[in-house]
Amino acid sequence: MTPLGRSGVVVTPLGFGAAALGNLYAPVSDEQAHAAVRAAWSSGIRYFDTAPHYGLGLSERRLGAALRAYDRSQYTVSTKAGRRLVPADGTGDDLAGGFAVPATHRRVWDFTADGIRRTLEASLDRLGLDRVDVVYLHDPDDHAEQAFREGYPALERLRSEGVVGAIGAGMNQAAMLTRFVRETDVDVVLCAGRYTLLDRSAATELLPEARKRGVSVVVGGAFNSGLLADPTPGATYNYIPAPRRLVDRALRIKEVAERHGTTLRAAALAFASAHPAVASVLAGARSAAEVLDCAEQFAKHVPDACWHELRETGLLPPRELP
Repeated sequence: MTPLGRSGVVVTPLGFGAAALGNLYAPVSDEQAHAAVRAAWSSGIRYFDTAPHYGLGLSERRLGAALRAYDRSQYTVSTKAGRRLVPADGTGDDLAGGFAVPATHRRVWDFTADGIRRTLEASLDRLGLDRVDVVYLHDPDDHAEQAFREGYPALERLRSEGVVGAIGAGMNQAAMLTRFVRETDVDVVLCAGRYTLLDRSAATELLPEARKRGVSVVVGGAFNSGLLADPTPGATYNYIPAPRRLVDRALRIKEVAERHGTTLRAAALAFASAHPAVASVLAGARSAAEVLDCAEQFAKHVPDACWHELRETGLLPPRELP
């Protein structure tokens, strides 16, 4: 278990990303969702990440129900704030938002202090918990002024009151997360898709700055939404069809990995977890089989010779970790 900054909250090196439990792109049954959480637990995973955004609250409800079987002191839960769920007429679905659920609610961007508190209270209700360990400001890309002026101070107050243990921000970019690290007292930032075998933009400033200041980094999207898991035609990169040049690059990395007796998935997870600023890597999964595979790949050895060849062939920069 690794502590998040100075907060005392700890996470396992491999965490469970629960977006798929909210029916990301396609339906998942309640039993599948619960089986995935059970598989995570049996694999030693004790860090679970969710958000109201995931399935309009469905991910939180399912994750909370599944975790009731376990001792609350033995696991860490993070959720997010910034998208408040407001009841809607329920007609249609949420596929435009990425989730195969009825449109029972609509999302309202809200990084006000009141909005953060109300969103967290609703999350606790859906999770069936009296506290969460970590709260991230969720995707404040287009709401920076309000997030820094109102949302972040609200998280600081919640932390000082003991309502949450650790606070931070979660985004699909590195630049604003670097600003959070430099200008606030966050414990942790969640960086999705920007520290992978195909996109290392977080390595330029975010990771060195976080390490220097004692802020932990949780890495999400180590597979870049699918391409680094299965680089076949039609694979997705950052949630859209991958360009041919990136498919070709992923295939070349896969060839090198397999030549050294390992896998592309193992190399992707090993790379994301190797930086000393990284406390945990989140693996998203929609089934027990996917969870078990991620845990197996995370534990798989990636030989030094594999990394050496990736550098020699230009698939990794010469001084890049690991």
